[in-house]
Amino acid sequence: MSTPAQDILVHHEQGVTTITFNRVTKKNSFTASMYTQMADALDNAKADAATRVVVFQGDVAIFSAGNDISDFLHNPPTTQNAPVFRFLRVLATFPKPMLAAVCGPAVGVGTTMLFHCDLVYAGDNAAFSMPFVNLGVCPEAGSSLLAPQMLGYHRAAEALLLGEPFMAEAALEVGLVNRVVPPTECNMVTQMQAKKLAAKSLASLMETKRLLKKTTADELLARIDEEAASFGRMLGEPAAKEAFTAFMEKRAPDFSKL
Repeated sequence: MSTPAQDILVHHEQGVTTITFNRVTKKNSFTASMYTQMADALDNAKADAATRVVVFQGDVAIFSAGNDISDFLHNPPTTQNAPVFRFLRVLATFPKPMLAAVCGPAVGVGTTMLFHCDLVYAGDNAAFSMPFVNLGVCPEAGSSLLAPQMLGYHRAAEALLLGEPFMAEAALEVGLVNRVVPPTECNMVTQMQAKKLAAKSLASLMETKRLLKKTTADELLARIDEEAASFGRMLGEPAAKEAFTAFMEKRAPDFSKL
């Protein structure tokens, strides 16, 4: 079964709920409506006793280009209740196992959402980037906390301060992904692992995940809220305005006079 909404498809089979980004013509960039649909899908999966595992997947050539800049400018997330921040809080507190199959570019939230997934499988064409500074804003999704924990401070600083892409093998080396496979096999491998998990005791899976994440749970939610407040404030400042204007005009931003 799939949802009527075309940009996000939700499919349920054998205990696995698969959330597919289905906006390939726009590089699977996320709109406010898509964040709402994904948050709703996670809330439904949490409440559904038949759902044991959730999988996120995109296209073989693109996972997600992150925020849709045009939609972002028309629907700026300036409050904690904005769809993107609701999605991130639901994502961060989701109690069942979450997996992701990542092929092609994973930009911005396309990468930071992976810090909340329990298993991540990547095509060898995957490219991860968190270019928030390049857009005149700051990290989100708790990535300022989780990236140093996973990558180590210096690699996290390189990824977040420079905003440059790092490839699948580098992501494997630092533990952001579990395995690198050919792109045409990525979704299949991820579904295979999801079905293994779905055959296990849900109570055991959820308690193990709770214990794994216990030490950072409260701090993580506080950090997500702090980042969201900073992000919303910075959206109205000159650097972000210059960055987004430059993006729409297809030129490099000029921060030299700011």
